[in-house]
Amino acid sequence: MKGIRIRPEQEGLRTSLFDLEAEIMELVWSRGWCEFAVSDVHEVLEGRREVAYTTVMTTIGRLNDKELLVRRKEGRRYVYKPVMGRAEFIEAMTREVLNSLPPVGQQAAVAMLVDRVAEADEAELDRLEALIRARRRGEHG
Repeated sequence: MKGIRIRPEQEGLRTSLFDLEAEIMELVWSRGWCEFAVSDVHEVLEGRREVAYTTVMTTIGRLNDKELLVRRKEGRRYVYKPVMGRAEFIEAMTREVLNSLPPVGQQAAVAMLVDRVAEADEAELDRLEALIRARRRGEHG
């Protein structure tokens, strides 16, 4: 992913994507679109609010530049495809933020996670325990 910056004053996807970019990615993921055209996105967004086709086209182009979408030519138009799902994107952004911190910041982040684990319910603790076991076996995911 290229050109993505963290905006801590925002929430959700908007911490790393601008508002329309986040809205488009949420739309693509929530609809389960494997492939789509600018016109598909514009049609849905136009039903929610007034937005120019060229604005949608430019924003989708930026998402392609940021490597969140890939495109291929189909006749006179481009067809786009998401590079990753919502969960994969959140994981990638989390890794990017943690990796960008100095060692003392990474240690603080781990301490915060430990505090969070202390508040977890049994199901969450079981999930975390399974993740730790998988990591020790050298598995990822």
